[in-house]
Amino acid sequence: MGINLDDKWVWDFWFAQDGPDTHIYYLQAPRALKEEQLRHWNVSIGHAVSQDLKRWEIMPNALAPSTESGAWDDYTTWTGSIIKHAGTYYMFYTGTNRAENGKIQRVGLATSDDLIRWKRHPGGALIEADPQWYELYDTSLWYEQTWRDPWVFEQDGKFHAYITARCNTGPKDARGVIGHAVSSDLITWKVCPPVTDPGEFGYMEVPQLAEINGRWYLFFNITHDKYASARLKRPGITLQTGTHYLIADNPFGPFKYMTDDFLVGDEIGSLYSGKVIRDSRDKWLFMAFEHFSKPDLFIGKIADPFQLSVQADGRLSVLC
Repeated sequence: MGINLDDKWVWDFWFAQDGPDTHIYYLQAPRALKEEQLRHWNVSIGHAVSQDLKRWEIMPNALAPSTESGAWDDYTTWTGSIIKHAGTYYMFYTGTNRAENGKIQRVGLATSDDLIRWKRHPGGALIEADPQWYELYDTSLWYEQTWRDPWVFEQDGKFHAYITARCNTGPKDARGVIGHAVSSDLITWKVCPPVTDPGEFGYMEVPQLAEINGRWYLFFNITHDKYASARLKRPGITLQTGTHYLIADNPFGPFKYMTDDFLVGDEIGSLYSGKVIRDSRDKWLFMAFEHFSKPDLFIGKIADPFQLSVQADGRLSVLC
């Protein structure tokens, strides 16, 4: 069944668990826009809940761009993640503002006691790109300042955010990295060097970290037009849009590629923004949104989950 709304496109999503209930939060925009690229600038965050990851009850919307003119997120509220701490749910999400024409991305926070009613943190954005390691907005290098899609987790007594970013050195088509920030209280953050090496892509978006069978997997998504020229020159590389992954022995790397082939991908990007999740039987599943059925036909619905298989050497596969 998935999530297929008559009046809205839906795309990137993230989860929160509350007992038997899985809450899903997703980006949405009116289908009445007609041109799907306009969805990014007419976005809000929708919400649904399920106990089987297939049948979803649509809930009230979680968040929308701020109505306060000049706020850091008065233009867009984009992809994020949720972590629970001391009885409170923290939703970290990406925002842009109108004064900057949406070109500068920042990470901010909303909190909730019940996963339904969300309140913005009053201090504005909390995590911003640090030029010591990361590229700032420069139209000669890239079309935006890439700093989005925070994946927040707790490890070794600290909170960590993995963020879609671009490093500040190297060929401009190959600067895509996963950025890193650390906090002791989820409010004050220190930006750190990236946890991945550049060289393959222009960006690595919608990251997710998961421990599966004692190995750490860093999932990310990429479109085939964001390949670095160096990658394209390697023998055997095919153009794929979809979900790829890196693997490591601990959550902070070093991360490596086991294969050039994506976990799930094809040239048009039939499925995108993939994430893994455990079901009620403790089985790993893969979920993604249905992206394109052909290059010019955007679908915009979240598909039912697929089974995730783990090979003995750590390689992953999905039967789609």
